[in-house]
Amino acid sequence: MARGQKQYTEEFKNTIVHLYNSGKSLAELSSEYALSKSTISGWIKKNNPIVMDKDTTITMAEYQAMLKKNKQLEEEIEIFKKSYGHIRKEVTTVFEFITNNKKYHDIKLMCKVLKVSRSSYYKYLNKKPSNRELENAKIEKEIINIHKASKKRYGAVKINESLKALGINISLKRTQRLMRKLGIKSIIIKKYRPTSSKSKIKEQENVLKRDFNATTINEKWVTDITYIHTIKDGWCYLASVMDLYSRKIIGYAMSKSIDTTLALQAVKNAIKLQKPNKPLILHSDLGCQYTSSAFKEYINSIKIITHSFSGKGCPYDNACIESFHASLKKEEVHLVNYFDYDAARLAVFEYIEAWYNRKRIHSSIGYLTPQKCEDLARKIA
Repeated sequence: MARGQKQYTEEFKNTIVHLYNSGKSLAELSSEYALSKSTISGWIKKNNPIVMDKDTTITMAEYQAMLKKNKQLEEEIEIFKKSYGHIRKEVTTVFEFITNNKKYHDIKLMCKVLKVSRSSYYKYLNKKPSNRELENAKIEKEIINIHKASKKRYGAVKINESLKALGINISLKRTQRLMRKLGIKSIIIKKYRPTSSKSKIKEQENVLKRDFNATTINEKWVTDITYIHTIKDGWCYLASVMDLYSRKIIGYAMSKSIDTTLALQAVKNAIKLQKPNKPLILHSDLGCQYTSSAFKEYINSIKIITHSFSGKGCPYDNACIESFHASLKKEEVHLVNYFDYDAARLAVFEYIEAWYNRKRIHSSIGYLTPQKCEDLARKIA
């Protein structure tokens, strides 16, 4: 392998192939995961899966035809859902809906689904809008694009920052007003409140001391484990490692068991990806996975790592990774009932790799994405 070439785990490669076979194009995968099309094609050729169930084997062409048909039906349902607040009002609001959504749906199809004539709609379009209306219409389109791209996760503050990045400098109040007009808002989920542990825990040294600032990447890492429920397999567990400078999730692992192996695998994946060569702090809580002899032996074998621990009953000592897991729950996990472990693992993969690391902007790093923040740090180094 050429020096400096990125390495990917087999799990990562297999998941990319799975996403391709599920309907994503080479262009989408290349854009979302920063991979070349030739690399993805090579992985696909090696795997070359056949879609089948227990009793039936179908060709990939037949499978794609099924997806296309389902997509058409889903689009009609999506139009009904999105237009619900408009079809109960005067006809002009229906026309506004069609105008605001013509980038996403065919006008003829929307008129058919919403039972309005195309001639009436085009007559409505001939009405000359004011400059303010024209400006608002342009901004509303961008708000819809940003909101949809974030899978409805962004609220007014982040949408306002995203608009500024596009050169649209409007007030937060105006952004909020336009969002109310469009009937869109951030997904709101009740926060999870953990219960306190009554088990006896031996205190360890807290080297980090809630200093979450870093001067560059691979200087301070934090790690933790969270729970994800599935219908078939019950509880599954995710261990994550975050770089405090970029807020990027640099290592993670999932398992049906919560043990030291899980915690270690996440750290090993981070080391494999980042290849740190200078002293760094790895901070965790006092969970048995992180205080075990096996974990301690591994950390000691990596000479440059100093292990730091949160105080007993002090979740704020590890607030950044706790915040990431809270966002994961609020923006993804709590919105879906996963059938089994594999479904949960795929959803977490997409959330971290395609959304959180590469698209989700963070106020703590100047409204950059974690990947962009890391890329800039590597250029300076």
